[in-house]
Amino acid sequence: MPINLSKGQKVSLTKGNPGLKNIMVGLGWDVNAFDSGVDFDLDTAAFMVDDSGRCPSEKEFIFYGNLEHTSGSVKHMGDNLTGGGDGDDEQIMIDLSLIPQNISKIAFTVTIYDADNRRQNFGQVSNSFVRIVDQATGEEIVRYDLGEDFSIETAIVVGELYRNNGEWKFNAIGSGFQGGLAALCGHYGIDAE
Repeated sequence: MPINLSKGQKVSLTKGNPGLKNIMVGLGWDVNAFDSGVDFDLDTAAFMVDDSGRCPSEKEFIFYGNLEHTSGSVKHMGDNLTGGGDGDDEQIMIDLSLIPQNISKIAFTVTIYDADNRRQNFGQVSNSFVRIVDQATGEEIVRYDLGEDFSIETAIVVGELYRNNGEWKFNAIGSGFQGGLAALCGHYGIDAE
């Protein structure tokens, strides 16, 4: 049975499961019935940050243009251009044992590609969720359904995987940003060219 989180809740992933090594972070969404005339292209990303809350370099920004960290600890499984169908729309694989020691947190985000030009925002997106699956067993450990809290935002920090006293924990964040991916990159110290 997965633990269902609410916004702001934190849960330890490794305390009750000390052998946990490989996890899959699945993110999914549906686009609401009204149509803006253009497909929605939502993109997930992972920002691997140090104690300063910023990415040490651009290599720690994992997204459709940089699918894997050099350590092999974080792998983005590719861009889903439509979000159609059931289940996860995009997946990020994490090997907890390979995450570099200087990385204290991995933030998972979702942005709407070209949102301003397409006049799209997260008020037009529903059933957004993030889930964490133990790859060894296929068991869903944690699930966070984001609800319908968003209106004009074009980027969301969904949640964070973070180190705490030798344990890995997950924090359900669910906070929205305006300004899309560029705003998130600025927040995490990446030059968004």
